[in-house]
Amino acid sequence: MTQQLIALIIIAWFISRLVWQKKKNHIGANEFIFWLIFWLIAVCLIIFLKSIDRIVSGLGFSGSGIEVLLYLSVAILFYFIFRLRLRFEKIEKDLTKIVKNIALKDK
Repeated sequence: MTQQLIALIIIAWFISRLVWQKKKNHIGANEFIFWLIFWLIAVCLIIFLKSIDRIVSGLGFSGSGIEVLLYLSVAILFYFIFRLRLRFEKIEKDLTKIVKNIALKDK
């Protein structure tokens, strides 16, 4: 219970920083909504951790609910890294095309 309370306090601090960043216009509306939903889902998962433990054990997994959430979050992070890498690759190709066109026009 203490760990859950500490985690909720930390998430509340993250959400307050998120709101502060939005008020200062350091982040856009879409990014704000994404991170707000992310942290609210994290709060829900922490609050319902005992229920998640029961669901996980009911499915036959030997680990606890927090371990399953950890594995799931790592998989999601790898997916986001993969998507980010694809986006960088596309930007790099577009930048190469632009530089090539500018170089050909300057000749």
